[in-house]
Amino acid sequence: MGRRFSSLSRTFMVTSALLLAATPTVQADVKLGWLEISDSPIGHPSPLGWLMGEEPTMLDLIGAIESAAERDELSGIVIRLKDAKLTMSQIDELGAAISNLRDADKKVFVFSEGYGTGELLLASYADQAIIQSGGAVSFPGVFMQEMYLADALQWVGLKADFVQIGDYKGANETMTRSGPSDAWDENISQLLDALYAHQFQTLLRGRDLEEYQLNNALEEAWMTEADRAVDLGLLDAAVDLPEISDYFEERYGEPIVWVRNLLDNATGPSIGQDPFAIFSLLSKSPDNDPDGPAIAVLHIDAQIVDGESSPGGMTSGASVGSRTVRNALEEILANDDYKGLVLRIESPGGSAIASEIIWQGIRRVAEHKPVWVSVGSMAASGGYYIAVAGDKIYVNSGSIVGSIGVVGGKISMGDLFKKLHINVVSRARGPRADMFASDRPWTDQQRQLVSQKMKQTYDLFVSRVEAGREDIDVSKTAEGRLFVGQDIIDMEMADELGGLTDCLNDLAFDLELDSYEVIHFPGPLSLEDFFEQAAKQFGGAQAPGVQALGMQVEPFASFARDLLGDDGFDAMLDAMTAMQVIRDEHVALTMPRILILSK
Repeated sequence: MGRRFSSLSRTFMVTSALLLAATPTVQADVKLGWLEISDSPIGHPSPLGWLMGEEPTMLDLIGAIESAAERDELSGIVIRLKDAKLTMSQIDELGAAISNLRDADKKVFVFSEGYGTGELLLASYADQAIIQSGGAVSFPGVFMQEMYLADALQWVGLKADFVQIGDYKGANETMTRSGPSDAWDENISQLLDALYAHQFQTLLRGRDLEEYQLNNALEEAWMTEADRAVDLGLLDAAVDLPEISDYFEERYGEPIVWVRNLLDNATGPSIGQDPFAIFSLLSKSPDNDPDGPAIAVLHIDAQIVDGESSPGGMTSGASVGSRTVRNALEEILANDDYKGLVLRIESPGGSAIASEIIWQGIRRVAEHKPVWVSVGSMAASGGYYIAVAGDKIYVNSGSIVGSIGVVGGKISMGDLFKKLHINVVSRARGPRADMFASDRPWTDQQRQLVSQKMKQTYDLFVSRVEAGREDIDVSKTAEGRLFVGQDIIDMEMADELGGLTDCLNDLAFDLELDSYEVIHFPGPLSLEDFFEQAAKQFGGAQAPGVQALGMQVEPFASFARDLLGDDGFDAMLDAMTAMQVIRDEHVALTMPRILILSK
């Protein structure tokens, strides 16, 4: 089935490079494609990609790997990983494309200067895993840290007063407990068991090892050198990059021609030194309309909030706004060229109200066009609330799904005010005006009222799940439980194991589309919208640092990132965004976010 993709469907840093030009007089029989993957895969186009230059998306990357199967002149491809940061779901989807290529009798080789967990797992799908001579290998397993802040809050005079619906939910425990409850400990422990089992089985199958051999290898592979990793069977060869052509010529017994056009990069507009060209580009508006039959891909890839989406910044994480999503849904519904919609979900949830609003918008589209769902790394809580609005759900083997539950509350600052000698006088008019007073915890009556409201939200959540998943047993899947991979299918929470490409291909087949465009939403931003968004995010242009609450945020943010590391800092921003949702709405569909897993 042929596909044509919009020029707007490129976002991910993937470069096809010519490693070694063949001598014109040599007619070699062996041609190998060379594909470089750098940095972290991004699922949808950059807002200003239309202006600054388009880069391929994950869909383009997977398509490039699979299209090599149709190129008779290619004997195989070499995928070079350059500091690639891959999630488990991205590894699953790239791995599936590699497996398809190998099924077409093409060889696939992976080369990397060093191998961490992601590189080892992806390379396990290939024919050979090659490491730079002298490189390092590290497979530490799955490690996770949870931060429990109740004691710290008490020390500074704060008390978190939260209620949750669902024994296994756990989203409030970060603030309300000094350690995990038995239910959360059971929930997260089985999830980690499943995640590690998936990684272990992926290596076991790909490396063709016995269990005892892999266990022995992993005893050393928390940190080992290249040659030892080869001896342990985790890798196949250690080769100095400048000698990579010699390595393959020896393997094939023929000179090698490197082919760079596996993926034709769009370079975007060339500004050059012409100021008039610059002004011309600045006056352009992006075009995101299809030229014929198309499938829309709507990305729900962050915390879910009311209002507009935000890319995030130094003081808050990225968010997906219900208003932005509903506008996109209406645009997709109104354009007859869009024959179907795929929701790509990578979200831990968020606002209960926003999740319901988005659910309603999806069902509005589904009355006229098929709506299928592809889950990336996670569709938890509000993310799963949205997912069940679709007609069919795909998950990857490493996807995390569930957390059907509700959390809500406030942080009481009365003791902090006392320590700071701040006298607070509260005045309320109305029977419930002081429900969220900052200087006191809830009374028993107030907590009961909050619990009743949250129970209503939970019941609505469950009813949406049961309506969308007719065979599901909520007694085994709700109350905040989390599931991964095949367990999701077994629990009837999703329909198929597969990635975004599988979901698109199957939907196109179902729609009998021989050729179609893929258009990503949210679409590109005009420069006017971009600067307006930046102004809202930062409160206006302020240099050299951003002012917030009378402080220079930029130096603090830089220090915090250095202190916590990228994963820890991003997790902190996610947690802050989740707390903002609870502060504003008091009831939220979110899962714990102060979780740091090793990669």
